[in-house]
Amino acid sequence: MKLMFFLFFINALAFSQSNDFKKGVAHYEKKEWNTAKSYFSSVLEKDIHYTKSQEYLGDIAAYGKNWNEALGYYKSLVLKDDDNANYHFKYGGVLAYKAQASNKLKALTLVGDIKKHLQRAVVLDTKHIEARWALVEIYISLPKIVGGSEVKAKKYAVELLELSMVDGHLALGYVAEYNNRPMDAEIQYKKAIEVGGSVHTYNKLSGLYEKINQPNKAILNYEEAVKHHQRNHLNYLIGKVSAQYNVSLDKGLGFLKTYIKNHSEKDGVPKSWANYRIAQIYRYKSDKRNAYNYIQKALEEKPDFEDAKKEKRLILMMVN
Repeated sequence: MKLMFFLFFINALAFSQSNDFKKGVAHYEKKEWNTAKSYFSSVLEKDIHYTKSQEYLGDIAAYGKNWNEALGYYKSLVLKDDDNANYHFKYGGVLAYKAQASNKLKALTLVGDIKKHLQRAVVLDTKHIEARWALVEIYISLPKIVGGSEVKAKKYAVELLELSMVDGHLALGYVAEYNNRPMDAEIQYKKAIEVGGSVHTYNKLSGLYEKINQPNKAILNYEEAVKHHQRNHLNYLIGKVSAQYNVSLDKGLGFLKTYIKNHSEKDGVPKSWANYRIAQIYRYKSDKRNAYNYIQKALEEKPDFEDAKKEKRLILMMVN
């Protein structure tokens, strides 16, 4: 009887554990972090070695920017399985984020471990794209005196090129842009568009054009993106560039009004920002009535909108 009870207990525990884990994953996928965390924590209470739950808990902590908590979970995973590339990548990545949030002296003490774990990840997994991206960013952003190296950054960018042409061109473009070589960056970003053509590749090229004060090129590139991607957010980006740089004003108005007409939560940018940009454009066009009407809409949607309040003051100063 005792044996049968023991077997029943073990089976029941395994079922409960599996059920809690599945519920945790379901809530995790919905980004319901607190609920997911409670289920994964429940799994750990029953079996501390349930490593997948530990990994999810580390991920949830990282999403919440609770770096020390995330490091605790990832360090435990690395100690359990030193040959798991993803554990090293996540541990090294969170260390990098912690370094960014720390003072310079503390950050410098973390650099060695950051590199060690990310490099371990790429050795263990010769196709680990994310770890190589992290190393590109680390080596290109660090000063030479503490181990920064454009040569090493390019090395990992070239490795990315062999694994994924889009990522490789984006990485090489990033290295060139960071080192103030916009023409080289433009070439690489254009190649990334040719190879992949994702919204992200178009965003990188237009972002470069904005950075080097070529807004008309940024708009033309975004317009090209609109032809290939049904993303309402692109309509906003065109209008934003128009408003920020006082160029192609009628075009900017048209795209912003289309953005508002088709707006949904998934677009990311609230309508208040689109109305604010429209108000800016009407001010540039010396149309005080429309500028005022749209800035009022922006403030009705977001009463604490500081940029809109400043814009309203500029509009009120306009001559009728």
